[in-house]
Amino acid sequence: MTILLTQVVPEAAVSLFSSEALAFVEALETRFGQRRLDLLAARAARAERLKSGELPHFLPQTAEIRSGDWTVAPLPHDLQDRRTEITGPVDRKMVINALNSGAKVFMADFEDANSPTWSNTTLGQLNLLEANKRTITLETGEKTYRLNETLATLKVRPRGWHLEERHALLNGKAVSGSLFDFGIYFFHNVQVLLSRGSAPYFYLPKLESHLEARLWNNVFVFAQDYCQVPQGTIRATVLIETILASFEMHEILYELRHHSSGLNCGRWDYIFSFIKKLGHHKNYILPDRAKVTMATHMMRSYSRLAIQTCHKRQAPAIGGMSAFIPVKNDEAANAKAFEQVRLDKEREASDGHDGTWVAHPGLVPVALEVFNRLMPTPNQIGKIPDHTILESDLLEVPNEPITLAGLRQNVSVALQYLEAWLRGSGAVPINNLMEDAATAEISRAQLWQWVHHSVVIEDGQTATRALVLDTIQEFLEQYKADGKRFEEAAALLISTTEEPFADFLTISAYQILE
Repeated sequence: MTILLTQVVPEAAVSLFSSEALAFVEALETRFGQRRLDLLAARAARAERLKSGELPHFLPQTAEIRSGDWTVAPLPHDLQDRRTEITGPVDRKMVINALNSGAKVFMADFEDANSPTWSNTTLGQLNLLEANKRTITLETGEKTYRLNETLATLKVRPRGWHLEERHALLNGKAVSGSLFDFGIYFFHNVQVLLSRGSAPYFYLPKLESHLEARLWNNVFVFAQDYCQVPQGTIRATVLIETILASFEMHEILYELRHHSSGLNCGRWDYIFSFIKKLGHHKNYILPDRAKVTMATHMMRSYSRLAIQTCHKRQAPAIGGMSAFIPVKNDEAANAKAFEQVRLDKEREASDGHDGTWVAHPGLVPVALEVFNRLMPTPNQIGKIPDHTILESDLLEVPNEPITLAGLRQNVSVALQYLEAWLRGSGAVPINNLMEDAATAEISRAQLWQWVHHSVVIEDGQTATRALVLDTIQEFLEQYKADGKRFEEAAALLISTTEEPFADFLTISAYQILE
């Protein structure tokens, strides 16, 4: 049976969903769909063991991989210098502006920065194909957007293994969102990119084990054979954005060693994962989100371990996202935001990262200046830090307070972000920070964790379910006149902070996404 699309494809993108392209997605789903489900079941089983007291650890069965002297395949020329990468959703304006931004790489995001409406998903594929063909333009009536001569190298982040595309059915069941996003993009863009001296490059999100990386590698091998291109054409950077993946970084690189372009420290999802996997235990209660910075011991240990691991394997280690963005019409606030970003990037470059992420074109010059100054070479892969990072270093909770202001911020951010997501926006500026699904996940996870443990917050109050519900209702009354879907956002926030803890906010939200 062939893939059945349950919603009409926007006219401009119809050609991308040809019978040949859908046959490729069908082949991917047929071969790898069950393995994906098996790995998700393994995730759930591991989560139950963690809930019962097991802690993450370096795997004894893969010790030989960690001690071996193997390396990943040499990097292609356009991934040698990644000192500043910009990320964002796949809408037309963002794609053009990001490619023109002066960054070395643009990560076009079908995942946390994208609300996966059918329109966003299908037109996003069209935008990327036209970008690779250098034909993309946008007329707004006030301005014409087109590509410059010098562009960022494009990397694409498909959805994680846990997500599905409910508008594409095979045998009556939704296909993997990962395989759908990857399949449509690779099928249409591989030859275009090869003709330009580049190739399809990817970011892989939410991996929890090297076995999940192995599945991606198997997908790559099959896809390259199917489209008759050389093995090793595809390159992928894995986001280390789960606490479990941080204990398997060598193994993840090993599985993808013929297709690897390194690792990235996806800090926001990492914090969320820490709460999700360990949050049932009182020893792992995290303080206010704003206090869990990359300067804390647990976060800097994870960053340093990523650098050490990557450089030992001749792979780049890319730093994470500072959420600060430029502030219009407030010079003092804008200067403070730029200073925060500069300090974050100086830490990364000094520690040994080979590049970093920003969320806004206005911050590209800030990050570039830091890495140009502290890393004059294209990368610093040759520098292997002499750290000893222990399991306990990755699990050390910051000794910072939990405050009522932090609780209120979590409610406010989660409500505003969810409402925007339901309207089709996946990257949302809130209070001068760029919020995406990962930061919203932290917010609702902290609300759950603090209530679950009846945490006494700094002013003496106890974090109770009633306090959270009252705060949600207060902000709902404040916001609902300004947005169409705040009532639904509030219902989602309430349901995903209840027991049992929901694995992903986006799975529940996707069911009511138009």
